[in-house]
This record gives sequence, C-alpha cells and structure tokens, in this order.
Amino acid sequence: MCPEDGKNLDQGAYTPTMRPKKVILLVDDNEQDLSVLRFMLETNGYRVVSATNGKEAISVFGEHQVDLVLADYAMPQMNGIQLLDRLKQASPHVPTILMGEAQKMGSDLHAADAVLARKNCSRQELLERIKVMSARKRGPRKRVPMVAPDVELAVAS
Repeated sequence: MCPEDGKNLDQGAYTPTMRPKKVILLVDDNEQDLSVLRFMLETNGYRVVSATNGKEAISVFGEHQVDLVLADYAMPQMNGIQLLDRLKQASPHVPTILMGEAQKMGSDLHAADAVLARKNCSRQELLERIKVMSARKRGPRKRVPMVAPDVELAVAS
C-alpha cells in the first residue's frame, strides 16, 4: 500500500517519485552567517550539512554525499582556498564556490570553480550560481584517449 493515499501499488496507482534534494556543504566560521545561509538554502529546497572550520568540513565531506561545497574564504587555521584544495584532491568532480572579498583572496583561486564577492552578491545571484553549479555535478569525467606521437616500435622476431 502507498502510505500517502492508501491505494495498492499493484492496482496501478500513480506514485510520483521525488528527486532527492541536492546536498550542500556549507563552511563558515561565523555562526551568524552560517545560520542565515543555511536557512536561505533549506527554504529553497537544498539539504545543508555545515561546518565551522576546515578540519570539520573535511570530516563532514567524507561522511556525506555532497553535491556542492560553499565555503568562506576567511577562516582561521585553514582558509577557504586551502580547504577547497584538499576537497578537490578527494573528489575533483564536486563543484565548489568560494565566498569572500576579492582583494583579500588575491589571484590564487585555482581550487574554486566559482568565486563570489560576499558584499556584492545578492541572495538571488547566490541561489542562481548554486543552481547552475550543482547541476554540473556529473561524477568523474571520461578522459579522451591521448594520441601517442608517431614512434617506431621494435618488432619482436
């Protein structure tokens, strides 16, 4: 029986399948910012797991199937770039967004798939970026076979 409507599944009752919610790992050392972002993401249909520092984030990342990582740049002990470098080593296919002040982050942003200026980023812009980035998660990409340069091979006789 289907618990929602009490109909037997064998009688051809239509049961819609719900897509699982995308899981976002939210990392920020500021509890207030973390709480506000968590509320915003959850009210927009995302499942949020959070951490307040890099070490905790790595642990949470290992325990959950994460679809996207949203991290603050300015954190003690391990900043956002260092955290994303570590997470990308473990799962390079998981999209990452780094939030912070562009002037403080400098040019060493190779680990982040996207960077958003925290002060200039609207709620709608953040949600749109998350939607686009989380849709990109596909798993490890297939590699295109490398074409070997013409090399004469020794033939065994």
